[in-house]
Amino acid sequence: MRVMGVDPGLTRCGLSLIEGGVGRTVVALDVDVVRTPADMDLAQRLLRISEAAEYWLDTHKPSVVAIERVFAQHNVRTAMGTAQAGGVIALAAARRGIDVCFHTPSEVKAAVTGNGSADKAQVTAMVMRILGLQTAPTPADAADALALGICHCWRAPMIARMAKAEAMAAEQKRKYDARLAEERKARAVVARKIEKLAKKEAGAR
Repeated sequence: MRVMGVDPGLTRCGLSLIEGGVGRTVVALDVDVVRTPADMDLAQRLLRISEAAEYWLDTHKPSVVAIERVFAQHNVRTAMGTAQAGGVIALAAARRGIDVCFHTPSEVKAAVTGNGSADKAQVTAMVMRILGLQTAPTPADAADALALGICHCWRAPMIARMAKAEAMAAEQKRKYDARLAEERKARAVVARKIEKLAKKEAGAR
């Protein structure tokens, strides 16, 4: 599995490429941070991020893109910008038929460190340890993008099992609903026949 990890952001958008092997083996193939100046027009900032992401998608050809899920922050403007950056990358991946998965910050932290409340220093330290890096990835957006890639490689089997279970549940519900519909139809037919027989009986008297 080749995962493109994305730590979305307008000022700094972290990108990584992680190769998942047997078991929990993961290897970092590439990492970068796309930067856009705050004084640039929003549309142009998103275009620059989109172009960088599209280059990565076309060059590295990941099998899936893992993006950090954005939650409401105290700074609404920052949260909106982060969501917009993630959105243009998700769109670029979807246009290429590449699956997109979103992971919450706590899911990423829990997967990498075992603690969903870990701080950035702990995440960076574990990313270095897992990938065998001698130097800490900087800025933090690079480490976060690598962590997202690792997280998806390790959570993918569970996600697949959940998707399969949901599909099975949906199929069972469909069959159950179909059976109920058939039973209602049969009851209606019987009710009409009983009513018809009752009318005939009344007429015979």
